[in-house]
Amino acid sequence: MKKFLYCLYELCVIPLFLIDTIATALLTILGCLVGNGHFWGYYPGKWWSQFTIRLLLLPVKVEGREHLKPGQSYVFVANHQGAFDIFLIYGFLNRNFKWMMKRGIGKIPFVGPACKYSHQIFVDKRGPSHIRASYDQAREVLKEGMSLMVFPEGARTFTGHMGVFRRGAFMLADELQLPVCPLTINGSFDIMPRTRDWRWVRWHPLKLTIHEPIMPIGKGRENIDYLKDKSYEAVMSGLVPEYQGYVRNDDQ
Repeated sequence: MKKFLYCLYELCVIPLFLIDTIATALLTILGCLVGNGHFWGYYPGKWWSQFTIRLLLLPVKVEGREHLKPGQSYVFVANHQGAFDIFLIYGFLNRNFKWMMKRGIGKIPFVGPACKYSHQIFVDKRGPSHIRASYDQAREVLKEGMSLMVFPEGARTFTGHMGVFRRGAFMLADELQLPVCPLTINGSFDIMPRTRDWRWVRWHPLKLTIHEPIMPIGKGRENIDYLKDKSYEAVMSGLVPEYQGYVRNDDQ
């Protein structure tokens, strides 16, 4: 009965979500055209994410904000459980950053243009030169004092479990000698797993765990592997027991 009532409630609030999404995209585009791109590229998305989570009555718990230092740039890395990862991180990390995202997101109406105007970073895998250009853009963002948000698995999980971490984010952190801050997401897979994209949302609490940042121990391959392995361990340690352990994701 509760599931049925929640589905009815979703039907009522979907128009509000769509209106807010379009309004947020237009505000982001206009703001970035006439004002500070770092402000307008972050805060409308943050407000949109918070509104969406609250509209759907989803409880959120955040732990570990005390680990983040004011004014410090970070390379944030997180497990990728589902579509609601975006709302959780954007809305509740409370840190201005740029996303590294799949090129296909740029084709989503309203959302894609908003991401382009706000200078989010699209990872283009069509060839080595395109990949290098994506990482050159990310490098410039970090040099400007911004933080970067990356899903190093490269794709959402099919099972709720973690796959492998790719090296790209950790190579950037190594090159610029920045700390990597691991984030663990719990609950997003239960709300909307990849196999049920944009169908009924299931009510479930969300939790974001901000782990202690991992400082570089040098420069080069050893440091890259250290940052990657320690980040993986930290993210895994924060998962609920049901999703502990590695499961291969062929989509990576």
